[in-house]
Amino acid sequence: MIRSKRTIVALFAGLLAAAIASPLRAEGTIRILEQFGVSYLPLHVIKDQNLLTKHGKALGVDIKAEWVKVSGGAAANDALLSGAVDIVAAGIGPLLTIWDRTKGNADVRAITALTEVNCALLTSNPNVSSLSDFGPNDRIAVPSIRVSLQARALQMAAAKAFGKEQFAKLDPITVSLPHPDATQALISKNGTITAHFSNAPYQQQALKVPGVHRVTDWFSILGGPATSVTLYTRAEYRNANPKAYRAFIAALDEAIAFVNEKPEAAVDTYIRVERSKLDKAFLLGILKSPDLKFTTTPHNTMAFARFLKEIGALKNTPSDWRDFFFEDLHERKGS
Repeated sequence: MIRSKRTIVALFAGLLAAAIASPLRAEGTIRILEQFGVSYLPLHVIKDQNLLTKHGKALGVDIKAEWVKVSGGAAANDALLSGAVDIVAAGIGPLLTIWDRTKGNADVRAITALTEVNCALLTSNPNVSSLSDFGPNDRIAVPSIRVSLQARALQMAAAKAFGKEQFAKLDPITVSLPHPDATQALISKNGTITAHFSNAPYQQQALKVPGVHRVTDWFSILGGPATSVTLYTRAEYRNANPKAYRAFIAALDEAIAFVNEKPEAAVDTYIRVERSKLDKAFLLGILKSPDLKFTTTPHNTMAFARFLKEIGALKNTPSDWRDFFFEDLHERKGS
């Protein structure tokens, strides 16, 4: 489950070099960036079943998919803006950040939502039961400081706990670390990491270790289930590759239907694609939990967007979730 950060850096460097030579490839190639965890399971299904090839042929285009995996929204956004990748799977926080940053130029917006996963803030510090118990010697691991869903969710929780003006109170003790590495650091209890704002299946793994416990979670902070992971791209790519873009959406719809209708087969896919050593029954329990749902329709995103605007993280004010999603989903009953 633990991936080398050196490998991630090498992959990103290679993609970036290719992007400099050819920032926008011809239709038929889709370069997709994914991250770590069960949240990205529909993408594993797309890869495993060659669904992009299938739906591309139906539209008269031969599609070649290229996949890269990194950790954190900051790296994901950098890869997209550099032209190293075409489609990014990342949290609602990084999406809103890049939408705001590129409005009126690169015009990055979401293609669809992907996952509602109840990311949990965990700690191994027995003296911590609430946010107010964290001290200067604690270190909270998040995928990307100040950008990732987890980092922004922690700010939202801090604003509720300490007052809006204190939203960044815990920022000084956050560190960037991929979920696999953060999980290992947390459960080993041998280093400086005393907390981890996690993701499935890593949080479920960590909670099996004596002494690791939950402090808060994404759904509690937002007041209910909410989109955590989205898929997004630049307007330039969408406009230049209409068939590949439509094929991607069709492949995603089929993959999500497969996961929702055949969870056991979907777990087999995860184990096969990720070469996971986790027990199938353990993963199936996660997949059937109310804390995990796959859907392309966004939910509860505007509450998060309003918070980011209030703390000055966004310059632009979205009036509706459709502002940061492309038109393909505008007929949906999202929020």
